[in-house]
Amino acid sequence: MSDAIPTIVVIGGGIAGLAAAWDLSRGTPTCRVVLIEVSERLGGKISTGTIGEMPVEGGPDSFLARVPAATDLVREVGLGDELVAPGSGHAYLWSRRALRALPTGLVLGLPSDLGALRRSRVLGRGATARAALDLLLPGRPLDSDADVSVGHLVRRRMGRGVQLGLVDPLLGGINAGHTDDLSAAVAAPQILAAARRSASLIRGLRAAGTSGTASGAVTGGGAGEAGAAAPVFLTVRGGLGRLVDALAAGIASGGAESGPVVSGPVVSGPVVSGPVVTNAVVTGDGVAAIDRAAGGWSVRLGSGRRIDAAAVVLACPPVASATLLEPLSPATAATLRSITTASVALTVLSYPAGALPAPVTGSGFLVPRPEGRLMTAASWVATKWPHLARPDRFTIRASAGRVDDRRAEHLDDYELINRIHAELADAMGLRARPLDGQVHRWPDAFPQFAPGHLDRIAEAERRLATDAPGLVLAGAALRGVGIATCIAGARAAAAAAARAVTAASSERAPAPPGRITPG
Repeated sequence: MSDAIPTIVVIGGGIAGLAAAWDLSRGTPTCRVVLIEVSERLGGKISTGTIGEMPVEGGPDSFLARVPAATDLVREVGLGDELVAPGSGHAYLWSRRALRALPTGLVLGLPSDLGALRRSRVLGRGATARAALDLLLPGRPLDSDADVSVGHLVRRRMGRGVQLGLVDPLLGGINAGHTDDLSAAVAAPQILAAARRSASLIRGLRAAGTSGTASGAVTGGGAGEAGAAAPVFLTVRGGLGRLVDALAAGIASGGAESGPVVSGPVVSGPVVSGPVVTNAVVTGDGVAAIDRAAGGWSVRLGSGRRIDAAAVVLACPPVASATLLEPLSPATAATLRSITTASVALTVLSYPAGALPAPVTGSGFLVPRPEGRLMTAASWVATKWPHLARPDRFTIRASAGRVDDRRAEHLDDYELINRIHAELADAMGLRARPLDGQVHRWPDAFPQFAPGHLDRIAEAERRLATDAPGLVLAGAALRGVGIATCIAGARAAAAAAARAVTAASSERAPAPPGRITPG
């Protein structure tokens, strides 16, 4: 590259791309960052809107607190004082035509306290008795190198009742998949570690001190309840869209240290060359191809414009990344194309307060697959997030769609709202129709992680580093769909891109006086 300041292009403006661009705009070496997003908005699945003048999320509403990458990033952009924990860690399961309180002692849906499971009656007596056999069945710990499906891991020790009645509604719901096909290494590392520690899953959890504390460990526990040491989940007051805006503004500012980053509109515009670092956030223009160029890469946009880059971070969906990488690293592209996806529709319904037959407590409820419902889960916004409570409204977010259930895709918004309302009324006894309704559709937005996924991704990344040095992957399809996991992976990808630029610069640097360059 002839420019003394290298350019690094980040493709994809979801949370992974934003986090990578943020780090690169403030890291070493000093570089110009160009963030490119094909749609007209940034944030990916993070989408904060309003319903009845109340902020509401059309995508994820929180992130894991125990993975520090997300919390750290929120604080870095100046929103640390705006972090909010859920007000309730209590949740329910819609099972056998009733909402039943989830027991204490659940770890990713797996019961570690058999007494609490029995008292809750959340499962039938047969399924509860079968779960207790985990402590009696002979067996050996799982091989330390093995990755198996979550369903296999749970079913072989605790039976299908626990698998489909407790673990699948949570982990299958989070991933819009089926636990029979879901990698334990990706989705349930605590359960996998327990299986490697002991033949009994319960004993393995207890040996690690992982015995669960409350149903909040399943659906987002609050810090304000008696005995709750720390929240499981966090969000940003006013919506996660504030994090998106703050990241975009900070990236476009070029790492200026004149004051705290403030929320604002997305800044887009031409890349300005020269000695001053001028970043750009470009929306509404996709990447047509990545070509090899002297000293790095040439990124060709759909508009025909080209950007010379020393390194590129691909933080876009797996099929999009695969298309760009096909001519450069066919093996990496093939691995990305092999990742299947699922679609989800999130319906937000706002009811008059009088629609509730009685006050509700808790964060919401999960719906097991065997119930045959369209809905997979529902959250009660005002009780989960008390700062959003309104005296005249009660808002519910309900999701539908799994990898093997595409019914929601074949319903228009009006039909979907009616179906979801009917199921909510059946579960909760609602006495009125919603005042407002919204549908947020996320087609092919949930990658499916088959057993062995992490090994395949690691090999793909090794192959890409050999085939196309300076091209780096990031995003939900690599190591998990959670916001915190995506941010952690993106920050690692940014560091890898920066290292590639530094290494390439060192190779091109002239030999110091008195030294003879070999060759």
